Amino acid sequence: MKSTSLFLLVPLAWASCGFAQQAPPQSTAAHGWQQSPNTDAVRAMTYTRFTLVGKFLNAPRTALPNRPAMVLDCIPVAESGAARGKFLAANLLIGTPLKVIYVEPEEIHGTSYYPKIAVRYRFDDRKEESEKWSLGTDKTSATLPKNVVKKVLRARSLTVSAEDDDGLPLAMQFDIPDAAPVEAGCNVD
Repeated sequence: MKSTSLFLLVPLAWASCGFAQQAPPQSTAAHGWQQSPNTDAVRAMTYTRFTLVGKFLNAPRTALPNRPAMVLDCIPVAESGAARGKFLAANLLIGTPLKVIYVEPEEIHGTSYYPKIAVRYRFDDRKEESEKWSLGTDKTSATLPKNVVKKVLRARSLTVSAEDDDGLPLAMQFDIPDAAPVEAGCNVD
């Protein structure tokens, strides 16, 4: 009887040792630029999407998985007809409604104002900069200006701060890996 109970306990002991082991470390490729082909049926074109997932330094109340993320859309070399790809757009996907401010255009043609979000950002250990970026149509993302994208591709880290629709601060950080594939595929210069 004792040998039977001992026989049943040995597999349990082995199983518990297996659960106590640490998970294998994630590969560094999972933290780099992810490249995926996409198709725009309306414009009948194929483009490449480069995605870099960051992390929230203080998470919003409605945080989504894989957010924040920086997304660059580019026409690949085969489609662009050039030696390098062609830059289309860059967006910062935050995933929570953002505080909208309305900016008066330089030339007034009626009573229209542009919806923007106020952001503060810092590359590496440089001085913090403030700008107003265009808001995405879903009001949970922002469009990165091309001059900021150029700086992103030359930096090691980026910290971005904004406010959610309740005025609470949001802070995000991106560790920027080697950008050579993105530069070749997008030709931001």
